[in-house]
Amino acid sequence: MPVSYPITPLLPEIVASLAGHPRLVLEAPPGAGKTTQVPLALLEAAWLGDRKIVMLEPRRIAARAAAEFMATQLGEDIGQTVGYRIRFDARIGPRTRIEVVTEGILSRMIQDDPSLEGTGAILFDEFHERHLAGDLGAALALDVQANLRPDLRLIVMSATLDGERIAQWLDAPRISSPGRSYPVRIEHPPARTQETVEQHLARTVNQALRETDGDILAFLPGRREIERTRAIVERQHEGVEVVALHGELSLAEQHLALAAPDPGTRRVVLATNVAESSVTLPGIRAVIDSGQAREPRFDPQSGFTRLETITISQASADQRAGRAGRVAEGVAYRLWPQSRRLDAQRTAEIAQAELSGLVLELAAWGSEDIPWLDTPPTGAMGQARDLLRRLGALDTSRITTLGRKMLALGASPRLAAAALRAPPELHPLVADLLALMEARSPLRGELGRTDDFRARVAALHLWRDGGARGARAGSADIAALAAIEKAAGGWRRRLGVRTGASGVPHAHAIGDLLAHAFPDRIARRDEGNAMRYQLANGRGARLHENSALHGEPWLVVLDLKLDARDSLIFAGAPFDPRILEIEYSSRFVTERVLRWDDARDIAEAFEERRFDALVLERKSVPVTGADALPALLAAIRAGGIEALPWSETARRLRARMGALRVWRPELGLPDVSDDALLASLDRWLAPYLEGKRRLSALQAADLSQAIAALLDYDQRRALDADAPDELRVPSGMTRRLGYGTLPDDPGASPVLSVKLQELFGLADTPRVGAGRVPVTLHLLSPAGRPIQVTQDLHGFWERTYPEVKKELKGRYPKHPWPDDPWTATATHRAKPRGT
Repeated sequence: MPVSYPITPLLPEIVASLAGHPRLVLEAPPGAGKTTQVPLALLEAAWLGDRKIVMLEPRRIAARAAAEFMATQLGEDIGQTVGYRIRFDARIGPRTRIEVVTEGILSRMIQDDPSLEGTGAILFDEFHERHLAGDLGAALALDVQANLRPDLRLIVMSATLDGERIAQWLDAPRISSPGRSYPVRIEHPPARTQETVEQHLARTVNQALRETDGDILAFLPGRREIERTRAIVERQHEGVEVVALHGELSLAEQHLALAAPDPGTRRVVLATNVAESSVTLPGIRAVIDSGQAREPRFDPQSGFTRLETITISQASADQRAGRAGRVAEGVAYRLWPQSRRLDAQRTAEIAQAELSGLVLELAAWGSEDIPWLDTPPTGAMGQARDLLRRLGALDTSRITTLGRKMLALGASPRLAAAALRAPPELHPLVADLLALMEARSPLRGELGRTDDFRARVAALHLWRDGGARGARAGSADIAALAAIEKAAGGWRRRLGVRTGASGVPHAHAIGDLLAHAFPDRIARRDEGNAMRYQLANGRGARLHENSALHGEPWLVVLDLKLDARDSLIFAGAPFDPRILEIEYSSRFVTERVLRWDDARDIAEAFEERRFDALVLERKSVPVTGADALPALLAAIRAGGIEALPWSETARRLRARMGALRVWRPELGLPDVSDDALLASLDRWLAPYLEGKRRLSALQAADLSQAIAALLDYDQRRALDADAPDELRVPSGMTRRLGYGTLPDDPGASPVLSVKLQELFGLADTPRVGAGRVPVTLHLLSPAGRPIQVTQDLHGFWERTYPEVKKELKGRYPKHPWPDDPWTATATHRAKPRGT
């Protein structure tokens, strides 16, 4: 009797929907059967005819497992009706009608045959993972459907996706399957002080073994954490089978992890996020979730991508927990505080990945205008184009012959460029480098801390030449070397190489090859500091104290830890700089360079020979007046407007201009703010710097004249009339007005500080700005101490003066304190003696 799955009742509706509409969004939880049952159901659809179904599966483990399960259901061997294609491994035949492929394979299929003549449907499984290649594949398929193949069916499937948004993007109907699940109890066992994630998880395994029956699935971010946890659990539980599940396992090891354990044996599966979806793990009753995953993060500013341990999304946490409720009630132990709130969905890889591969694919496609779900970031796209031009894959924006060969090879653009530039006799070594660069380091122990990439090649060759005995005891991970060797074998087949490299390459062979992959990371040792290097991209880097690369004059930097100043080199290799002259002669330039010497306060000129940002030679040359002016202006911009010799006169003139510009905008006075003056140095200050080599040669009087020259005749008259430098007060004296008293408000009322006796007889507050702005009066005692701040002189005389007079007349008896200040004579002196 055929097995029934939760998705089974919906299969006729799915087939019928696709008969009437070429796109569909299918939402179904883990265990519903969508991955294996939907492709089989579509085989007999009338609209499919004799064409095949291609199903995109993001992960290799899941792709193999899904294909093998479907083949078993049909009672066939893999490679007959159902097959798979993943990197370096394909099981398909002339009768294959369902191909399960990984993401890079789908892009190649579409690029090689844009009309997809033999394909009737493409299924995108686990689309919620939002891998870069999956987004590209879906966008290309939509473009094909819109322009070449309106009959092509596209189905997007997932357990946890934003179905409404996806359906709007596709303009497609949605079908949802309820799935089959049992209640899952969520617990948050707290961590202990200074406990590592591996210790916390191992302790929770003990709890789960006591509290539940069946097997345990534990999620960790990567292989390192899995191996450390495995050692702890195996030490504590001899009768428990502990297996790992991650992308670096051999096919046999993957089958072991996915197979049911022997009867009566309890199993603990330690997995990365490959076990979140699309693979069936029988007998799981408890899930332990570290809440972490390891994903690539790209920094467009540096051009480096690093794997970072990140906190998972709520959707991933729900998907992981659901694994505990597939066969019975279960428990999910979450190793983070219950109060922590996770992001709802996983961030799309396209928003945070290095995009050179994507840009190269789009260049080969002939257009970047394809229907994206999320548009690629502009900055990362621009950086990717720059890199591809450096590698020779793009000519301006069009793909070159080399670029097409790079795509056909299937490696990342950097490594493909290095492989295709290498002479044939070095292809065996190239295959090793391709495999090693894409894998984590196989080195362990003390050797595992080396920053010399050549040590990884040496370990692989020692192991290849002598087996386990060839690798130094404890210095290399034999399983990791085996996985790297398998990948190297795949690259050798693509490169047409029969045998692997052996022995020790000459000192510069590895660096010479990798320099073609990382021309922007060429590094030259600093002449003044042997531990510091300057990179061709302009950044600085340094070696760690125990570096194996100490003393090397030239390096190609393969990995580093980013730092705001000088980043730390994690991996590099020395190379022969003569290859730069041979392979990249166009990137050497010789030009005259001007520089400002802050210490000597003088402009200098040099003739420099550079490779990108690396200065190879520099010699001093005479400085002319024309040379000095740009350097002087650059020094002022770097030091800010305060680097100029401002006199009090110039500051006051500038403040008055700034105020009048606000009070009377119709006059069109120039903007004299810091930013505006710096931006227009070439216009207003450059004429006064002509012939000068030092900034100190600019006099304060020159600066005042330069500022005043910004005004025309009418503006200067208006400035004197409406923003005067001083006012005549009733005492007959002139007193300065203070402008710019509020830093953030150039139009603030000017301040007049004046002794009260000098204003007798003045009824109202003086005004400036063509009568629009009252002066702020700081009224002073005869001793110059503040009495009152006001803009209402009339009100002061009327209400406040009697109190002031009462308080101060006895303190200052020699000064007049008339009863009627309105008619009294103003004075700046004390009363004559005897009065």
